[in-house]
Amino acid sequence: MKCTLCPRKCGADREKGLGACGVGDKIRVAKIMLHHWEEPSISGTRGSGAIFFSGCPLKCVYCQNREISHGGHGEEITVAQLAEAMLSLQAQGAHNINLVSPTQYSDKIKQAIDLIRDELEIPVVYNTGGYEDAEQIAGLRGYVDIFLTDIKYFSSEASKKYSSARDYFEMASHALDEMLKIAPECVFDEHGIMRGGVIIRHLVLPTLRADSIRVLETVAERIDISKIRLSLMSQYTPDFCDEHYRELKRKITTFEYQSVVDKATRLGYEGYIQEKSSASAKYTPEFRREENED
Repeated sequence: MKCTLCPRKCGADREKGLGACGVGDKIRVAKIMLHHWEEPSISGTRGSGAIFFSGCPLKCVYCQNREISHGGHGEEITVAQLAEAMLSLQAQGAHNINLVSPTQYSDKIKQAIDLIRDELEIPVVYNTGGYEDAEQIAGLRGYVDIFLTDIKYFSSEASKKYSSARDYFEMASHALDEMLKIAPECVFDEHGIMRGGVIIRHLVLPTLRADSIRVLETVAERIDISKIRLSLMSQYTPDFCDEHYRELKRKITTFEYQSVVDKATRLGYEGYIQEKSSASAKYTPEFRREENED
């Protein structure tokens, strides 16, 4: 069967080989954990039930999770085991099921949720780099409650250079339209924990201050930003960046970040603004799994 789950439409037979995402047909998971470092409305007080999937449709040269996104590190699990993992996280008190980099397994994820639909009582978060096929996103209606999506670039030159995806903004924008059809408004419980909606994440990168501003401006032109939350991130660290991209081998400056923050404020975005002290490799989860982990 030819794979068409992501915008690359690579057509690979993932039962026999690897797709453009770097993984085959079997679900590969690198880490299952209660994650306390997501946005406050996602992690809450008890943590988000994160499932880190191996592989990724994007090839970001600065990816902090490159061990699993590029290298495919992880262990194979079945659809039934994935469903069991979701219920286990729920039993541990997770506020939600947080599917991290799920694109290449979206068909299997739906199968897993179908197995436990009557038992799963917490929201499902689709945590994506944003490079999604709109039709596939539309197919998540009834399976996903919250979309936690990146919009990384406006410039096609930047997205091609740093993520090998010239059509990134076009694809991310169309996918966002479908996400908003499924989760049109942000809904929170009495404790401020998100139950439904869309959060747009944007990571400010060195030298790309102007591109970040264009992302914010263009998104605000296309959608009603009062319906979403923005998560503006300063956590870029050069520790994970490919040595060939010397312009990215530094942290962002206060001027770069504050310029983007000021623009977001003037445009009227609501959401979360990360402190610059978050730009540290220590906030990256360790992806080595113990033998006895679920």
